[in-house]
Amino acid sequence: MTLRPPLRVGTRGSPLALAQAHMVKAALLAAEPSLDDDAVEIVVVSTQGDRVQDRTLAEIGGKGLFTEEIEAGLLQGSLDLAVHSMKDMPTQLPDGLVISAVLPRADPRDALIARGPRSVAELPRGAVVGTASLRRHAQLSAVRPDLVVVPLRGNVQTRLRKLEAGEVQATFLAMAGLIRLGLEHVVSAALEPEEMLPAVAQGAIGIECRANDRPVLELLARVNHAPTLTSITAERAFLGALGGSCRTPIAALAELDGASLRLRGLVASPDGRAVDRIEAAGEVSACATVGAETGARLRARLGPEYAAAWSGAPPA
Repeated sequence: MTLRPPLRVGTRGSPLALAQAHMVKAALLAAEPSLDDDAVEIVVVSTQGDRVQDRTLAEIGGKGLFTEEIEAGLLQGSLDLAVHSMKDMPTQLPDGLVISAVLPRADPRDALIARGPRSVAELPRGAVVGTASLRRHAQLSAVRPDLVVVPLRGNVQTRLRKLEAGEVQATFLAMAGLIRLGLEHVVSAALEPEEMLPAVAQGAIGIECRANDRPVLELLARVNHAPTLTSITAERAFLGALGGSCRTPIAALAELDGASLRLRGLVASPDGRAVDRIEAAGEVSACATVGAETGARLRARLGPEYAAAWSGAPPA
């Protein structure tokens, strides 16, 4: 079986999504010399998550709103590949689709962008901070309950414009996205994981395709970055075991040291009043097991009533 160009690569249309799609295209061309520039076509797909900007993801349905239309194109055959920010991907994929490769992970940390202050501690009392992330909201409120946190959605440039216009005094963005857009200069502070644990798979770019498309699978095997895949596999297994939804502030970061893996995770109440952390270590070869067992231990420790609240289910 051979590749049949053009390979149609689906992506969202934001500047960051397009930058990531072009990174994938460059990796594909480097991996397969027989492909030329015209052999890989980037196709912009409008998703509901991009179209609806006046409500938070928790209100309109969650992470799948950034992927459903793109995945439909894969299943229908109008697309051959899809490029995703892995932090936006649900843990369960549609039948027939797989994440078959990831590019090397960029800086997974969160960045504080503020008008003046250079740290969370320097934010004035009562400052208005914009974020649509329950994870960031909860961790921020845990250390600075005096701050006023308001929803702030939109792509990177939109949020930076709202900050510049004075709608908020500070916001948070992923360091990885700012680096890929050449916007590191706007960062007031890169927050270490001890201060704000990042989203599951933050900083990783995933490539999705049909599970039975052997030529594409063989090509993607040549661009896959195994250490990144190992890390995010542990993190996604942790998330999957918790069974959390977009209404649940959950964070995780797996780091590799040779054949060993360190996983840190947390679950918080949305208001940040309760933050429950866990840490585990294991072998790289058992990354999925380490993640799943760690998530299961945390869920068991917190109990069924708390777990029901995380998942958005009604209390028993």
